[in-house]
Amino acid sequence: MSTPGQAATTPRVTRNDETHEYEIRIGDDVAGIAGYHDQPGRILFTHTEIDPAFGGQGLGSVLAHAALDDAVSRGLTIVPYCPFIQAYLRKHPDFAGTVDWPEATPPRAD
Repeated sequence: MSTPGQAATTPRVTRNDETHEYEIRIGDDVAGIAGYHDQPGRILFTHTEIDPAFGGQGLGSVLAHAALDDAVSRGLTIVPYCPFIQAYLRKHPDFAGTVDWPEATPPRAD
């Protein structure tokens, strides 16, 4: 059973295929994003941002976990160019079998 106001403060992560971003929302506010590029069978994570107004709440980790879980559930290989996603993956080896570590700089969005 939820308490009043809980739904408004519970982080919710969704994939926005139009903008190529996973969004973490608190209520109606976008608290942060994880940008990505699609390739056949792969997802390239390029950057992660949390709005400073929502900093210090662990939302980056919530966002990273949800985005990576979604990628794995869709059968995609994770290619982490984003330093935050790289750090998250190093701390969470349960994703190790689905990661292809990049050796070059991230591709440019055109």
